[in-house]
Amino acid sequence: MTSHITWFSRLQLGLRTMFGRAYPRFVSVLREPDWLFYGVALPLLRVIAFVLVYKALKAPPQYIGFVLLGGAMMAFWLNVLWMMAAQLHWERPTGNLELYLMVPSSMLWILAGMALGAMVPTIVRALVILVVGSLLFGVTYSIVSLPALALVFVLTLVALYGLGSMLASLYLLYNREVWAIQEMIQEPVSLITGSYFPVRALGGLVGSIASIIPLTLGLDAMRQLLFPQGWPSFLPVEWEIALLIVLVVGFLVGAAWSF
Repeated sequence: MTSHITWFSRLQLGLRTMFGRAYPRFVSVLREPDWLFYGVALPLLRVIAFVLVYKALKAPPQYIGFVLLGGAMMAFWLNVLWMMAAQLHWERPTGNLELYLMVPSSMLWILAGMALGAMVPTIVRALVILVVGSLLFGVTYSIVSLPALALVFVLTLVALYGLGSMLASLYLLYNREVWAIQEMIQEPVSLITGSYFPVRALGGLVGSIASIIPLTLGLDAMRQLLFPQGWPSFLPVEWEIALLIVLVVGFLVGAAWSF
């Protein structure tokens, strides 16, 4: 009975820590509405630029949907870099890192709260990009399997934020050196993950290497499930779901080990 109570108390403390860390990010969305302009309007312009390129080249209509989905999901990658991996780097000079270390629960619960708090506004941002872009350019979707689509989306997010938790420990260790690397890899990641074009075009070797980033597999699987007639897939959806599960386990275990 004692061990059961202790286990339950630890879980309760962890959940309270997670929601306590997520709360400021929930509130900031309501208190700083200007983020809608910087976080939604400006990225939408970038996506529209790629759409216009495809329209000028007279590409198949479904490619417009591919670009919109890629731009929407790219928001999560940027969020992982700036609101997860880099966050502990910024918490150190503000004095919050010491407070986090004093919390009588694992740092992983704090990272989970950071992920939860960052995930909600990013989902809103991604939905706005997808909905507005679809309405502007008349994109239609044909969902093959809604449960499979939801599963791929959830697995992609969990794997991405697990990767962000691993990167957060690197920031604590290397500080500005990793910051420079982060600045350097943003655009290459947009390229190799196939955010605005089929990753299959890069070849099997590059695609396999890029698959270590969950966005690569997640995007390819979601596009297959939304555009069954026109997407040159990299791998079958079933394989990509299985690989995403492996990435989820690997990154969550890696996050716990790295801290």
